Amino acid sequence: MQIRDIVRHVVVAVSAVIAVVGSFIGSGAAGGTPIAEAAGGALGADATLIAPAGPAFSIWSVIYVGLVAYAVWQLLPAQRTDARQRTLGYPIAATLILNAAWILSIQAGLLPLSAIIIVLLLLSLVYAFALALNTRATGARRQGIVETLLVDATIGLYLGWVSIATAANLTSFLQTAGFRGFGWSATLWGVLVVGVAGLIGVLVAFWSKGRFAPAASLAWGLVWVAVSRITGSLDSGPVAVSAVVAAAAVVVVTLVVRATGAAHTEALRSQPKQ
Repeated sequence: MQIRDIVRHVVVAVSAVIAVVGSFIGSGAAGGTPIAEAAGGALGADATLIAPAGPAFSIWSVIYVGLVAYAVWQLLPAQRTDARQRTLGYPIAATLILNAAWILSIQAGLLPLSAIIIVLLLLSLVYAFALALNTRATGARRQGIVETLLVDATIGLYLGWVSIATAANLTSFLQTAGFRGFGWSATLWGVLVVGVAGLIGVLVAFWSKGRFAPAASLAWGLVWVAVSRITGSLDSGPVAVSAVVAAAAVVVVTLVVRATGAAHTEALRSQPKQ
């Protein structure tokens, strides 16, 4: 094992600790203001038509458990010199640091800065997800269920949720900045934004060949946007319906792409060797 491996392990582990501490602060448990109430409530469930209902954020618990478990798992001897972890370590660490920075920016009431940081976080996750796809073990060295859950599923869930969170954050920022939507109604903008989120989910389904984790978390967020528009004070039937349709489209397309890919793989395996 080389010094660079030790450094990478420490960086990932420390980044995970920083992210968890940031999450603890962001929850309000450490005396800070809960994210939904910080920055003047700009990210609350009724702040914009794209804001998901409060229970949606419980998905962070699953994501953080996966990230912390990954940080511990990558310390194990079997992973110390693994080529895949050498590739993924620093990109994942970058997402953890950006995550904590985003929470602190919201706590400080710096909504414009939070918009910049969450875009950087999303781009970092797209990069990490691409690396995860490109380095998946195949052939003689097929990866086990633990690696699949801690690496692929965790990054996928992280990416899907941050996608919808980015839409909500940017919408809130533009609204507080005085953007009037070129004269278009807020409802129309809401429908367009959830439609774009759904389209992104469909594109990710094709790109990832039907990886379900990003689809699940993105659909989760969209469904809770619909719930918020039905049960919250900022109600909108068109946005709620659009969000449900977008969520369903993401899930269905992902399942179809996955099933089609599996069928194609099985057909190739069943062909007689020449």
